[in-house]
Amino acid sequence: MSAPGSTDRPGPSGRVRLVVSDIDGTLVTPDKHLTPATLDAARALRAAGIALCLVSSRAPRGMEMFLGPLENDTPYAGLNGGLVTRADGTILSRRSLAPDTTREAVTALREDEVSAWLFIGRDWLLTDPHGPYVARERQTVQTDPVVVPDFSGHYHDVGKIMGASNDYPLLARVEARLGTLLAGRASVHRSSDYYLDITHPQANKGYAAMELARLMGVDIAEVACIGDMNNDVPMLDEAGVAIAMGNAPEVVKAHAHFVTAANTEDGWARAMHDHVLPRA
Repeated sequence: MSAPGSTDRPGPSGRVRLVVSDIDGTLVTPDKHLTPATLDAARALRAAGIALCLVSSRAPRGMEMFLGPLENDTPYAGLNGGLVTRADGTILSRRSLAPDTTREAVTALREDEVSAWLFIGRDWLLTDPHGPYVARERQTVQTDPVVVPDFSGHYHDVGKIMGASNDYPLLARVEARLGTLLAGRASVHRSSDYYLDITHPQANKGYAAMELARLMGVDIAEVACIGDMNNDVPMLDEAGVAIAMGNAPEVVKAHAHFVTAANTEDGWARAMHDHVLPRA
């Protein structure tokens, strides 16, 4: 089905050579699995000569588990574009927060009683191993955190700060407050109802999509982007073909040319067959 989208944006491109896809809430099911239909659709993309690159708020280490099943050897972008790497893990580009910005953001999260995590390179740092969603994140990304007594001495080279809270309305308010507080110094977007991502101002999925397109030698007008959350909006706005998942909030769907089914209904696979493969 189609989405109304923005009234001043061009219609969808007639040709697609590259798909840039979010992972959680989009490519995988709620229990973080790739379905047979998704794997079949990925094979159909390859057969049609359409490349697939992954982008996520996850650190690159938490994305690697999907590369084998998808038979993907293209570059991918973690930390919302903060780290772009080759399939072998070699870092191609890095966008880190300024130390003072990191310190201010962590202080603000703590004032609002939101747990703060730091991502530096391939490491995930936190101070409370029993905090909200730590166990869930460890299982999801199959990575153990580095537990530190405090973040002193760890404010340099931070690719992402994540705020975690089981108070969803609070996190929405914190997103708005920090977006204003850190304007021009950081990109602030929720990647789920319970996670808030704070990255370098250029480290957003719009930048990631353009960088991946450049690395693949594809014009951004021939890129289809698909996602489900606020942090996917920057890449939907850049895409030649913008696709929102059926489980996305309405504010995200408004930035898409098309809305597919939810990730509980093989929406990713359906989007490839309905909106991408016909544009090969």
